[in-house]
Amino acid sequence: MITLEETIEFKETYPLCRIGKLEELLFFDIETTGFSGEYSTLYLIGCTYYEEGHWKLIQWFADSLDSETEVLCTFFQFLQKFSTVIHFNGDGFDIPYLLKRCRAHGLPFDFSGVNSLDIYKRIRPYRNLLGLPSMKQKAIEQFLGVDRTDEFSGGQLIEVYYEYLNTKDQNLFHLLILHNADDLKGMPLILPILNYPDFLEHDFSLVHQEIEAKTDIFGRECHMLKLVCENGCAVPIGFSRSNSMVNLEAEGADLTLWIDLYEGELKYYYPDYKNYYYLTYEDRAIHKSVAEYVDREARTRATAKTCYTRQSGCYLPQFSQLWTPCLRHELKSKVTYVAFDENFFMDQERTTVYVNDLLRELCR
Repeated sequence: MITLEETIEFKETYPLCRIGKLEELLFFDIETTGFSGEYSTLYLIGCTYYEEGHWKLIQWFADSLDSETEVLCTFFQFLQKFSTVIHFNGDGFDIPYLLKRCRAHGLPFDFSGVNSLDIYKRIRPYRNLLGLPSMKQKAIEQFLGVDRTDEFSGGQLIEVYYEYLNTKDQNLFHLLILHNADDLKGMPLILPILNYPDFLEHDFSLVHQEIEAKTDIFGRECHMLKLVCENGCAVPIGFSRSNSMVNLEAEGADLTLWIDLYEGELKYYYPDYKNYYYLTYEDRAIHKSVAEYVDREARTRATAKTCYTRQSGCYLPQFSQLWTPCLRHELKSKVTYVAFDENFFMDQERTTVYVNDLLRELCR
């Protein structure tokens, strides 16, 4: 086994104190001869960590197939000094792979003593909201405006490693080491993506609201509600998302939402339709205790679809049934509405609940 150590420049592009103490954080990345932990081998583990005021890089390289056990033992002994491991898709690949290689060699190591922060898993729920074309690290780098070239993939380097085992060519060795080191040194470049779950998962407070007029596709004037919210977090690169009723923009510390208000008539459906009659001429339902005074020819037993009354007003859409009574266009309509006035969001808890519901909807 070959061990390499160096002090590196690690630009802190994200407040790591949100994760834990610097001295307890360990970034790591592995290189293997395949995807299967049963049928391939590990040949390199690289780690970045903070010690005595400096960031350091350490790598353990298996210079022979027999060195894999030593690499594993050395890494897991080193791991005991840390409380959190940070990686990209390590929960999906690196950690399961290392555990399989430990089992293959009868080694008793695991990750039970540390917390795991998988950057991939933290951002995956927000892929649609952020408009990421994929969850590959390259897509995240492009979103953040990072221009980093990687001449080789891990798969391409497998043959390089086998060639090194046969020739011990130092140029091949440096190529393998450099690829792993570049990945670890490039980790700060994608850490800013963690600002997005921080921003989206903290409760928002309303700082401004107003009603804005607009013209619909038929030339009619209608209104939308503008909400500006903050929560103490911020995003480095702004983003936007919309559906047919909501437009969202995030810029810096501000989350701005434009929500189409519905002004007109909606239906309130009574839940216990068996206790109602539908008045065919009036197009509404009334309770059977009152309907008995209505001419039989003007009434029929209500069904779930006809057990409603009509109401007119100004309404706010909700994509989950957050508040009742809620109204809708038809019984099967997925979007429901609640009566709205300018004091609706004076309640901070109501603001938090509604904004979180909109974010869930736009994440789908």
